[in-house]
Amino acid sequence: MKTMFNRLRNRTMQYCKSSTTAKISMFGASAAAISSIGIMGGFTTSVLAAPTSKYAANRPMQTTDDNVEDAYIRHRWRSLKIFSGSANEELASQIANIMGTKLSAIKIGRYADGEIAIQILENVRGKDVYIVQPTCPPGVNDNLMELILLISTMRRASAHSITAVLPYYGYARQDRKMRSRVPISAADVAKLLESVGVDRVIAVDLHCGQIQGFFGPETPCDNLDGSVVALPYFASREVGLSENKTVVVSPDAGGVYRAKQFREGLNAMGLNAGLAMIIKQRAEANKVSQMDLVGDVDGCDCIIVDDMIDTAGTLCKAGNELKKRGANR
Repeated sequence: MKTMFNRLRNRTMQYCKSSTTAKISMFGASAAAISSIGIMGGFTTSVLAAPTSKYAANRPMQTTDDNVEDAYIRHRWRSLKIFSGSANEELASQIANIMGTKLSAIKIGRYADGEIAIQILENVRGKDVYIVQPTCPPGVNDNLMELILLISTMRRASAHSITAVLPYYGYARQDRKMRSRVPISAADVAKLLESVGVDRVIAVDLHCGQIQGFFGPETPCDNLDGSVVALPYFASREVGLSENKTVVVSPDAGGVYRAKQFREGLNAMGLNAGLAMIIKQRAEANKVSQMDLVGDVDGCDCIIVDDMIDTAGTLCKAGNELKKRGANR
């Protein structure tokens, strides 16, 4: 009986030793795997990773807020990718230069039947992607379709976030129903961009601020004001605008808020300016039949603030109307 007990005890001890060895081996393999993942992912704080040398083992850990912030900024900067569509590559290149980087590689072509062919030539997995593609003429529809395909391609390539930069938002003028049986095309464009997976939209001088509301809460839309670039020029002495003899004019009722913001910017820079508005009546699209002025421009220098110029018919007729009302220049 004692002999059988000793044999059973020996076998149990051998089993425990082999089991412990197996568990230690499994733990070592797991640690090596986690360490490899940490190295491939750019992480340097894996608790299971063995130090590369005795000097690394004795080196104190840097955990200050400044170091953490700098490391985060470097990580985010490495994750930044700027791509350009074919609508305005020069503008995208200038943006990249200002950001201190260069445009990422992309190939855009056409098939024989006119279809758009796109290939991303860089890895965008886990990257923050910015696509610069104004949907402007010529080829508004082609530029819009190209933007949609670019966003879809980035999403299928596992980009971390996709931001569409639209200096010109196509179909922005069709932002409401002016008569029966017409589309609200600005809202439809927003739905198209959301449907292919865009995370954020950056626009410049939207025709109407309400277009931002066409995007859902999960897709923020930023409307950048481009007039701030022109404020220092008009406020400088080189232009020669007179104090209290300068009027900011809106060429239509919908642009009054834009003109008001521009006037407040001039006032903040020390140039007091007035505000006037032109009410225009259209016979049909791109044709103005009548204009009425609200405000006094007699003997004043007028600055017409508008968001886009198509045929320039509105601006020419607005200038003539202001001259008739006694505007200086």
